[in-house]
Amino acid sequence: MLHRVGISSPFGGNSWNGTKRMRVLGLDVGDRRIGVALSDPLGITAQRLTNIQRSTLERDSAAVAVLVTHHAAQAVVVGLPLTMRGTVGEQAKKVMGFIEALRPQVPCPIYTVDERLTTVQGQRSFHETEAPRRTRKQLIDQVAAQLILQAYLDATQAH
Repeated sequence: MLHRVGISSPFGGNSWNGTKRMRVLGLDVGDRRIGVALSDPLGITAQRLTNIQRSTLERDSAAVAVLVTHHAAQAVVVGLPLTMRGTVGEQAKKVMGFIEALRPQVPCPIYTVDERLTTVQGQRSFHETEAPRRTRKQLIDQVAAQLILQAYLDATQAH
């Protein structure tokens, strides 16, 4: 079962009431790349981390599992690309397939957040830059993952 923001939080509270926060890995799963972001140790801010070039479900999920272990992430947040009407379309089905492949490889919960428009927001943030197009495309995936993760962190801090 997929968890949505507002329903369940691995934090069990916010950092201001003495509850310990933790690192969370955020993913923007695309057809060519997976953008990856990582929270700070307090679980307050999200930073861009890397991209994973897509290969096979097994290799991609194994690469994410390595990052979870290396960074001691205690949760993974995956952007779920719902349609503009809020329904599950083809891309969301692909992401859900990736989540199912990832689930047995990581020892932590996997949460989803509605990622509508995060790639557009990422593109807007780099629209004016003079970076080469290839660099911008790779950064956009990381920025999308950062926006997904930050939305999750903000929502869980509010509870």
